[in-house]
Amino acid sequence: MKRVIGWIIGSLLVVVLLTLGGGYYLTRVALQPTVERSEEHFIASFDEHYPDLVPWFTALRAEGAIGEITRKGADGCELQAYYIPAESASTRTAILVHGYTDHPFGMMQYGWIYREKLGCNLLLPTLRYHGKSGGDHIQMGWNDRLDIKQWIEVCDTLFGEGQEIVIHGLSMGAATVMMLSGETDLPTSVRCMVEDCGYTSVWDQFSKELKEDYHLPTFPILQVARKIAQWRFGWDFCEASALEAVGRSTCPMLFIHGGNDHYVPTCMVYPLYEAKTQGPKQQWIAPDAGHADAYMDHPESYAEVVCTFCEQYFD
Repeated sequence: MKRVIGWIIGSLLVVVLLTLGGGYYLTRVALQPTVERSEEHFIASFDEHYPDLVPWFTALRAEGAIGEITRKGADGCELQAYYIPAESASTRTAILVHGYTDHPFGMMQYGWIYREKLGCNLLLPTLRYHGKSGGDHIQMGWNDRLDIKQWIEVCDTLFGEGQEIVIHGLSMGAATVMMLSGETDLPTSVRCMVEDCGYTSVWDQFSKELKEDYHLPTFPILQVARKIAQWRFGWDFCEASALEAVGRSTCPMLFIHGGNDHYVPTCMVYPLYEAKTQGPKQQWIAPDAGHADAYMDHPESYAEVVCTFCEQYFD
């Protein structure tokens, strides 16, 4: 009997240690991965994927049109962003929010739409733990929403008073935009939002990745990882919900998703769209497009959908 009890206790200890280790590993890999921070790395990636836009982007750099600005987050963290004035003085600004382990220059294809077709100024924030911004971990959009809210405040200073703002996010940036949309005191200068392939919640996305990428059950690893993240970083996977935020949103929103997205599954966009019950909304599913590939696969349709949507809300 003692041997059986000892075996049971030993087995339980092994399970507990493995679960704790798995939870810690998940938070470490997901929230503190190695992130490429070199501008040149992302410029090379842009050149590879969007060769038709290279002359435009090269000219902006050669003309010195791309400026940089820094500011402190609410907690004192150093935040950095790029900005590009419109070709002619404009009261339209597009804030472009990049994705997980990406860089603001990874949003320049959308910048081309907003600047060249809609006459917008561009503001491209660098999220925490990316590029030239500070931070000790990736926020997955939840606390990033508060940083983007602060960036809204600098638009009038950068580009002139009376800016009308559209905020466009990709993947984790799209989740950031949706989480921001639920803020009750969102400035009236924000006229509309565009989310492209954002997830319903951090919990849902991590659960999907545990099952599909690691072939592990959500319980109990994700529950443990949640508690570790709360202890280490001060926020909760469950509260980081785009689904709940869009349910509170009144801001006009365009939902875009690739029809063949397996990373942030296409099925996530439908409950997000349905959850938004206040204010105008529109949905476009890019045929056969994979994750974050809607523009790459359908550039003309993408630009048309975005421009038609945004023009409704600009004066």
